[in-house]
Amino acid sequence: QSEDRLNDAVFRILKVKHQMGLFDNPYASKRYARDFGSKKHRKIAKEAVRKSVVLLKNDDNILPLSKNINKIHVAGIGANDIGMQCGGWTIEWQGKMGDITKGTTILDGIKSTVSRKTTVSYTKDGSGANGADVGIVVIGETPYAEGMGDDGELKLSSEDLAVLTEMKSANIPLVVIMLSGRPLIITEHLNDWDAFVAAWLPGTEGDGVSDIIFGNYNPSGKLSFSWPESISQIPSDYKDPNYKPLFKYNYGLKY
Repeated sequence: QSEDRLNDAVFRILKVKHQMGLFDNPYASKRYARDFGSKKHRKIAKEAVRKSVVLLKNDDNILPLSKNINKIHVAGIGANDIGMQCGGWTIEWQGKMGDITKGTTILDGIKSTVSRKTTVSYTKDGSGANGADVGIVVIGETPYAEGMGDDGELKLSSEDLAVLTEMKSANIPLVVIMLSGRPLIITEHLNDWDAFVAAWLPGTEGDGVSDIIFGNYNPSGKLSFSWPESISQIPSDYKDPNYKPLFKYNYGLKY
């Protein structure tokens, strides 16, 4: 395109905007900045978490857990990490692990939901789970954005595999929660889990996930894509005659 042609196009766009009065008050009202991160905003964010969580496995209806259960052991790098819950594009371009902003972790949510009689223990590596009535393991992806997160395998990390092995050795029922921006390949591990929950990237309101785990909210989320059985199924088309994913498009359990 010539410079004259581009100038003409831009002029006509600006002319329409001027006629609409968009230049009379060019800046957004600062009064909305007062609400940013407010309780009102966090309440809406928590509602979004509740509605987006997808329950993918629930053997013997282990979920929802009783709030009066005697002892729960929580494990995994994602159980007590705001940064992991948020993923990329949070505070920094690539995001970052740790307490990068105010919020509630999944562990915080669990502790605030159970009864006073319930003991909640936590270790990042899964140790110390012996004797617990149930184990909750939070696994998934560490923060990334754009091409920095490209992955041709989508395997669970060695750290996740180690904590899952440690928790399995305790011989207790396992509820696995995954934090991720996409499905990871879990086919060979799924049989070891009594329940599996895709929590995606819940952001700062991790207690929205615990609301699902303890039945404060009945899960309603459905998969908006197919969860692949293997990396060879990516990309997947639910209309394909040989369509056999691990979990089908639009799948999601309720209580």
